[in-house]
Parts: sequence; C-alpha cells; structure tokens
Amino acid sequence: MAPSSIPEHQATAGTTGTSQQTALIIGAGPAGLMAALELLQHTSVRPVILDDGNKAGGLSRTEVHEGNRMDLGGHRFFSRSEVILNIWQDLLPLQGHPALDDALPGKRKTYAPGGPDPEKIDPVMLERNRLSRIYFAGHFFDYPVTLSWETLHNLGLRRTLAVGAGYLLALLHKRPEKSLEDFYINRFGRPLYELFFEDYTEKLWGIHPSQIAADWGAQRVKGLSLAKAILSVLQRPWQSKQSVETSLIDAFWYPKLGPGQLWEAMAEQIRQLGGEIVYQARVDRLRIDPEQTNQRYTAEATFPDGERKAWTGQAVFSSMPVKDLVAALEPAPPQAIREIASGLPYRDFITVGILARRLKIQSSTQVPTIHGQVPDCWIYIQDRTVRLGRLQIFNNWSPYLVKDPVNTIWLGLEYFCSEGDDLWELADQDMTELALSELAAIGILEPQDVISQTVHHVRKAYPAYFGSYGKFPQVRDYLDALPDLYCIGRNGQHRYNNMDHSMLTAIEAVRCFQGLTDKSTLWQVNSEQTYGG
Repeated sequence: MAPSSIPEHQATAGTTGTSQQTALIIGAGPAGLMAALELLQHTSVRPVILDDGNKAGGLSRTEVHEGNRMDLGGHRFFSRSEVILNIWQDLLPLQGHPALDDALPGKRKTYAPGGPDPEKIDPVMLERNRLSRIYFAGHFFDYPVTLSWETLHNLGLRRTLAVGAGYLLALLHKRPEKSLEDFYINRFGRPLYELFFEDYTEKLWGIHPSQIAADWGAQRVKGLSLAKAILSVLQRPWQSKQSVETSLIDAFWYPKLGPGQLWEAMAEQIRQLGGEIVYQARVDRLRIDPEQTNQRYTAEATFPDGERKAWTGQAVFSSMPVKDLVAALEPAPPQAIREIASGLPYRDFITVGILARRLKIQSSTQVPTIHGQVPDCWIYIQDRTVRLGRLQIFNNWSPYLVKDPVNTIWLGLEYFCSEGDDLWELADQDMTELALSELAAIGILEPQDVISQTVHHVRKAYPAYFGSYGKFPQVRDYLDALPDLYCIGRNGQHRYNNMDHSMLTAIEAVRCFQGLTDKSTLWQVNSEQTYGG
C-alpha cells in the first residue's frame, strides 16, 4: 500500500484546533511507558504509544490462565534509584499489613506505616524474600553460588577440593577477558564454571560461553566473584542494601497481581493525563522527512486484521528491537549499518505454565510456605539431560497469582530457544508433553499430579552479545545522529537492562529531548561495573 493511502492520525490541542506537538513512542513496556509519563509531566508534548501486544508491560507483562497469573520471565522490582522506587510506590504503595503468606508462624517482617492491606485491596506492592537455588544431580545449591556447608556437603569432597584448587589457580593466572568463559573462570575457577555456569549459559544463549562477549558478564554478574559470594554470607548481617551486589539481592518488591499490574496502572495514568496508547499496532515503517519539524517522523503500523495506519510526530522514542528499527527506517540507512543491525542476535523463550496438586521434590529449608512445599522463586535446572532451563514457582512470588495458593502449585517452565528452531515450532501439546516428561525425569513432578497447562512464546526476550554485536557502536552512532530519535529500553539499546534501567533510559531521553543533556547519557545507564540507577 502506498504511504499516501494510509490514514494518518495527528494530535490537536483542546477544542481550538491548534496544532500540538506529538511524540511517537514505540513499545508499551517499562521504557515506553516511562517516556510517555515524563513527557506528560514535564513537557507540553502529547505522547502516542504504539505497541504490537494487547496489554501494557511488554516483556514484563502478566498473562492469565484459568484465574492463575503468569509472570513471563520473572521480574523482581529492585533499584538503587530513589527516583524509580518513588515512581513504583506512587503507583502501588508498599504493603502495610501481612499478605496471605506473611502471617505464618516464625515469619517476621516489618511493614510500611500506613500502607495498604493486601488481603483487602489489590493496588499494593508486596515485599518478598528472594530464594533461588540451583537444582543439580538431585541436590539444591545456593544461587548465586556460595561455599556454604550445605554446598560443600552436596558437592562432596572430590568436587570441593577441585573447586578450591581451580579457584586458587584462577587467582594466580588471570585470563585475558575476551569472552564470557574467560570472565567466569577468572572469578570462579574452571571447575566451578564447568559445574554451574557452562551448560546453563549455553542453554540460555544457544552457543558456548567462549563465543559470547564478556560484556554480558560485566553487566549482569558485575562485581560478583566466588570471594565476594563467600564474604556476602559472612557480612550480610552488617550490610546495607546499598552495598549488596545485584546478583546477591535477597529481598525485592513485587506487585500483588504480577508485574503487569504496575504497568497497567502506569498506562491508565498516561491515558488520564492525555496520552494515547494503541495496542496491536506493529510498527514496520518509520519515515523521516528532514524538511519537517513538528511532523518529522511518520510511523506506519499493521494491525492483526491487515489494516494499516500512520501517525506523525516531532520525535520518536523507540524501544523496539534495534534490528527491526533499522529495517523500518526510510530512507534506508547505509548498507553497512543495515548488515550489522540484521546480524544482531536475540534469544527467545517459551514458558510452559503447569498447574499441579503437588511437587515430588521436598523442601530442604526452614522457610515456611502456605502450600507446604519448596519456597523458591526460581529453580535453575543444571541437568544436562533436559532442555528445561529455569523453573518458576509463582506461589512464592505472590500467593495472589494463584487461584488456590494453598492446595495447588503454579509453575512456569522456561525454555530458551530461537524463533524458528525446533523448540519454537513445537505444537503446544507437544511442548507440554516435553515439559512434563522432563520434570518427571529429574524427579520434580509426577504427570498424574497435573491439573492443567498452557504455553506462551516470547520473542526477542534477550538481546545477545555475539554475532555482529561487536560492531554495534556503528549502529548506535548512526541512530544517535538522527534528530529527535531516542533509543530506550532493553531491546531499544540492545542491552540486557533491568526494568529500572530501562525506565532510567527513558527519563534521560526526555531530558535530552528538552535540551538538558545529550544522547550519550542514554547509553551510560547501567554501563558501570556496579549496580546502577
């Protein structure tokens, strides 16, 4: 369809018919929503959000199956940014009374003075205790890995001695950090790397860690090492929250009804302030007219029924994958830029939701649960014989995610894959059969205890650090040179950002749009070696 035949949508101010500046925001995830809210609160520009999904939240949305809510990927609300913490609390105040699973014997917590009661109202943020462990060879291990007495016992004498010797060797002989494998071995030693990092990392990314840039480790694992992990156990009673490494966070906030609840609340605030959100609009063309100012960009989108529409605006805040953004630009970027962008890799995943009566594995902790089973939020599956990567227990994120949190266990089985590969193409029934057979094989669940199941596919969940990623700065420089186009969020920057980092990139982008800073600040968020924000 020719561009001229696509109906265009433009904003007008009030009833006077005077033209109002419009900003086009691609994506209704944390970054896109934050950009819209910042524009509404600090400028006179009206944001129009275009999103290809059917609800707010993007990758951190919440899905529902038979009254049970699914957090796709697991999203802990934690930040060192007071700005972000205040935004979250303004939308969902922190609990002031016990949740359903807080009032258990021996479970002591402090609550926010005057905060809402999660047993009475829904708009509330819960404070949760993190417990995530590794399941390997029929045993549970701490995650992140520590050399606790339980870990040493489960490893056995031979493995423990090998881990110790390997770590000492890594201290004496540092490897040049050319890959993620080098990064892990320098911090944990080769034996521990081979036990707990090598196979899981290959499951996650689909290639061996020796082929992945060390940037990923520097960003996600950051300052963590075996020595720091041990010290964290010894020092934790005296540590402030500000001094704990990202991977060692042991408490976090969580919306009562899942992460999507917070993003839906933000979306409603945006609409009340005059912003517009258009769902199921897949942007596939972004035309640039350098002669225009208020209508410099035209975003064209396709809807599920094949209808196409176009919106014009002065600026674009893009959280769409860089690969797709570059392909959508018109005039087309130089061939070299297109080739680099088209080679940027992503990792997708499939979540299989399984509602069950009980688990076969038994809790080996003193942490009480209302369902009487394991208290973990996540269980990392290290078994080489299965393709399952990670197991979520939604009951332990929030009991309110589960229709019957006392008598049923609501699981999310995460399979990392690439769009179009054998896992991605499996029919839903075949996918659930695979999931159930693997749970039975490693002794976690018996198929006869399953009540129901569902399957969700998530595209471009993880921007990856291999392929043409090494040349990404060329793409960044090209996009930064486009006036009033700002790359924000995880996929918008091809960077494995957390939710708070994605929001901070949006805040910096609006500041840049206002002329208060320059585009380099967008890329500095989460670029340091300690947990930022």
